[in-house]
Amino acid sequence: MAVFENVEKMQEVLGGLFEKLLNDPGFSTKYLKADITIKFNISEPNADLWVTPGDGTKGEVIWGKTDLKPTIQMTLSGDTCHKFWLQQISMPIALAKGLIKAKGPMPKVLKLLPLLKPAYAAYPEWAKSKGLAID
Repeated sequence: MAVFENVEKMQEVLGGLFEKLLNDPGFSTKYLKADITIKFNISEPNADLWVTPGDGTKGEVIWGKTDLKPTIQMTLSGDTCHKFWLQQISMPIALAKGLIKAKGPMPKVLKLLPLLKPAYAAYPEWAKSKGLAID
């Protein structure tokens, strides 16, 4: 069975995580400065998650279709996404195995990686608080 039983659960967990991070001044300031719009094309369940710098003063989480142009696109399954944020699978291994497909300019992708550290740190406790298994 998939980690996220439905889109609503995935929105609660992943969307809630990014909302929390975007409300953290330490993360938000760095993310806004990087000026990166990320689109996660997630399958099982199917959803598009956008994390954007919004109007440049506060980042924004958007679900579904939008006219925005992503700087970086990550295509992956919900289970891979969960394992990625738990650091059970690394980006290089996931890319090599085809579990994650990334599109976008490499300098921006590399700029993104250090920004993800707070998400890695917050995800296990956040996911657990939302009823997901983190083993």
